[in-house]
Amino acid sequence: MRIGVIGGGSIGATAAKLFADAGHEVAIANSRGPGTLGEVVNRIGDRARAATVDDAAAFGQLMLVAIPFGRYRELPTHVPPGTIVVDAMNYYPARDGHFAELDDDSTTSSELLAAHLPGARVVKAFNTMNWRTQRDGARWGPRDERLVLCVAGDDVGAKARVSRLIEEIGFAAVNTGGLADGGRRQQPGSAIYGKEMTAPEAQEALGVAG
Repeated sequence: MRIGVIGGGSIGATAAKLFADAGHEVAIANSRGPGTLGEVVNRIGDRARAATVDDAAAFGQLMLVAIPFGRYRELPTHVPPGTIVVDAMNYYPARDGHFAELDDDSTTSSELLAAHLPGARVVKAFNTMNWRTQRDGARWGPRDERLVLCVAGDDVGAKARVSRLIEEIGFAAVNTGGLADGGRRQQPGSAIYGKEMTAPEAQEALGVAG
């Protein structure tokens, strides 16, 4: 699969390497331009290339966004219809500035992203785990022994595809629900945020099925 990654920091670069190591082609971009990503691309390997943000957004069937949430409006809105967009962002008011609709919990950051990207199929994932755990925590045994990356989304097919990708890179996917309810279950401060959990542990903490 061809995967675009927007964000060359710890989460974006780590996810990009995991995808490339699993056999996928990756185009990675940041706000400073392809010329600043040489070292990152070298670490990822031969299946990766540096790209502009627009090129990464149009690169393939799936795009992962790992930038500070406060800059989400800078993302190009013209992603191809049906593209799966993985939202790995988290809202931190001290960093991102205050969003009234998030502060009063009338919506979620992933729902705001979905509204910004009409036609995209947004899935919340890769946002609850520390990047070092993502880098080093893959396990290839039974699902119940793997660490969890949660998924939330309103499109069943998109969520299933992201879940398969998570399994391909050595983790277990746990479905937390739709963008509204499931997104809230993955926010900073939730029962599973920042914690290393196996699938049974996460399901028990969240009160959800696998």
